Amino acid sequence: MTNFTQHISTNSPKRDLGADMAFTNGRIYTVDNAQPWAEAVAVKDGKFLAVGSNEDIAPLIGADTFVKDLDGAFAMPGLYDMHTHPDLALGPKYSDYLDVGLETPEPNQVRDAILAYAADHLATDANGGWIFGKHFVHYNFRKAGIAPGKEWLDSFIPDRPVAIMDRMWGSCMANSKALELAGVTVGTQNPNNGYIVRDPLTGEPDGILVDGAYAMIMAAMPPPPQHALVRAYSEGARFQSARGVVATKYVHVCENRLDALRAIDLSGALPVRVEAAISWQDDIFPVARRWELLAGERHYYRSKRLNANAVKFHFDGTAEPRTSYFLSPWPNEKDWRGSLNLTPEHIYDMVAEMDRKRIRVVAHCTGDGASDIFLDAVAECRRRNGPGMRHQCAHSTILHEGNLQRFKELDVIAEFSPVGWYPSNFTIGARSAYGDKLQKAYNVRGVLDHGGVAVMGTDWPVSSIDPWIGFEALVTRQNPWGEMEGQLGDPVSVAEAIRMLTINGAYSMGMEDQAGSITAGKAADMIVLDQNLLEISPKGQLHKTEVQMTMLDGAVVHDPDGWTKGSQQECRVTSDVPDFYPVVI
Repeated sequence: MTNFTQHISTNSPKRDLGADMAFTNGRIYTVDNAQPWAEAVAVKDGKFLAVGSNEDIAPLIGADTFVKDLDGAFAMPGLYDMHTHPDLALGPKYSDYLDVGLETPEPNQVRDAILAYAADHLATDANGGWIFGKHFVHYNFRKAGIAPGKEWLDSFIPDRPVAIMDRMWGSCMANSKALELAGVTVGTQNPNNGYIVRDPLTGEPDGILVDGAYAMIMAAMPPPPQHALVRAYSEGARFQSARGVVATKYVHVCENRLDALRAIDLSGALPVRVEAAISWQDDIFPVARRWELLAGERHYYRSKRLNANAVKFHFDGTAEPRTSYFLSPWPNEKDWRGSLNLTPEHIYDMVAEMDRKRIRVVAHCTGDGASDIFLDAVAECRRRNGPGMRHQCAHSTILHEGNLQRFKELDVIAEFSPVGWYPSNFTIGARSAYGDKLQKAYNVRGVLDHGGVAVMGTDWPVSSIDPWIGFEALVTRQNPWGEMEGQLGDPVSVAEAIRMLTINGAYSMGMEDQAGSITAGKAADMIVLDQNLLEISPKGQLHKTEVQMTMLDGAVVHDPDGWTKGSQQECRVTSDVPDFYPVVI
């Protein structure tokens, strides 16, 4: 094999050049254009020492080198999940909050779950009697002819405060008691990043709070206990690592959540690199110390594995409450274009301000109007500041054709979330209000064709945290389980999907020179799989991929078959992999 490369530091004291580990006889897809394939790699001090053939690596194998014969197995760089929320997915469970337990529950199932929870969890001084949890689905209420809100909740549980999140975390349904404790009345003003749905004649809140408005409910509740946040992040990261993820972005954090991540990091039990994005406003939960964090306290949490140098904005809403912000009116609407949660002037100034502070902006944009304003804001930011941070358009659900080339021009990351990539009952039902726009959703193909950098975020709990489901949907745009026929949008190739989930992810974290490909001198991140992604038939197969090993910074962090057992390189992660397989939507 040709193009052998070796990296040896010239600034280190002379020492034994024997590798810590060597992997031989593999089909190693490097995602390095200079050397796309390799047979073997050598690892030393957390980096790839050499990448090449078995013969190239042999001289670097010493008496203490751990050697693994891959026996032809397919290996590649580790995956990057660039948008997910383990705290929202698991925090309620470990706080002993309500979980309806169904992906698309009917109204009667939501009611029965609330009543069962109330019977099992009596009101106490500690919990204030609150019943909070997830979730309901707007379109199932519409199908049943029921208006979700306080009147429906009050009809069967009027005496305890109740708040239930919708399936997409875009709105909250609260009863009268919860509204009273939160101080939400006819005279309460809407926050600038959300709104209270009201009776059109009286102005009375009807019990649906959209986007940032439901943070008022969260502020009235006891906060989730720290142990619940620690466990949520621990188990989320453990699952991600077991599915081949080496780096991730945990989007929407506050001081309590950063404290939980730091505790895991200090214990040595964080098996992924984490870029945490601080909430700009009280979008989902109250963020009491955002200004202090953004002013500099975020650096307190900085380590090799943890970085809080990003901020999350909610520019618009979601499909179910019809709050995605569009350039033209919603289907069947004369004027309603959705909800822009911040004024354009606010957005322009704060994107530029964050950029000056070298803080990455992650901007939630589901409608083409929201992404249009975001791109305009980055253009103004570049005018004011010159080249700067790579900011991220989160979700990028509906993009205007005229903006596709601007992602490359402005060096903006287009992040796509997989919940709407394939036909399913949830996708078709929850997004039916998009009308014909749904066929153009998640235009990954368009961004790539215009030279832009696209990445994937699972957006758990809105969709499955398993990246291989999104990977297959990227490549086929069809239902991975064959439960519904059809195709939503244009697919990409397997090779393009691999780049999106590896080197593009590293690029979006500003570390493409340090990681993201199997290249001598880069961080030794590698996963070994049970099938060759480039040789199998994608449909119905890619999402079944099993990870036989995950290595991060030269340390094996997932070793289900005990390859390293008894060696100096033995995997130190011994906890069971949580069972989150799969969220079928």
